[in-house]
Amino acid sequence: MADSDPTLRRPLKSRGTGWARFFSRAMLNMGLKPNTVSLLSLVCAAVGGASAWYASQSGNSPWFWLLAATGVQLRLFCNLMDGLLAVEGGLKSPTGEMFNEIPDRLADAFILVPFGYAGGTPLTIALGWAAACGAVFTAYIRAMGASLLHKHDFCGPMAKPHRMAAVTIGCLGMLACGLMNRSCPLVLWTIVFINAGIVITSWRRIAHLATGLRQTSSQS
Repeated sequence: MADSDPTLRRPLKSRGTGWARFFSRAMLNMGLKPNTVSLLSLVCAAVGGASAWYASQSGNSPWFWLLAATGVQLRLFCNLMDGLLAVEGGLKSPTGEMFNEIPDRLADAFILVPFGYAGGTPLTIALGWAAACGAVFTAYIRAMGASLLHKHDFCGPMAKPHRMAAVTIGCLGMLACGLMNRSCPLVLWTIVFINAGIVITSWRRIAHLATGLRQTSSQS
């Protein structure tokens, strides 16, 4: 997991809440390690993505959309807990940063690609793959900025928490449509919204990086 330097960690209000501290203490008492929780996030992401795809298949219960939304949120919960265990719990390890970053990139794909397939059209499938690639690209820009400026840029409007929030809302909306027996292109709208946000996020992070490099060069 990332160093305790706050500039290296995603700013999350939930990190300081009582419920987050409660669960982190419970995990510490269970002997869970941050790297294990990071890997558990992959399982949650896979369950979320698979459930979204399964819910979209004809004849299947729309309640699988709720399972999909739950998997997505549990992925974020694991992302929060691994950081709390590593930093606040004093369990940082030499491989922590690797386990923090690599599963995150895979988890994005495990959710966004099946969500695109859940749309059931060539367009949504292509947009699902595009969103997964775009998520990796925004993380790459952030990592490049960290290596050059020693500071992570977590700006949105479509950073990881925002992408997962959009998918969660899309899944819950599809659940509502399914329970009302109504057809709605909500997956398409959601995946278009995510891709548009990723383009804006990428542009903003590149602009911030360029500005930071210029400032560093002028000061040297």
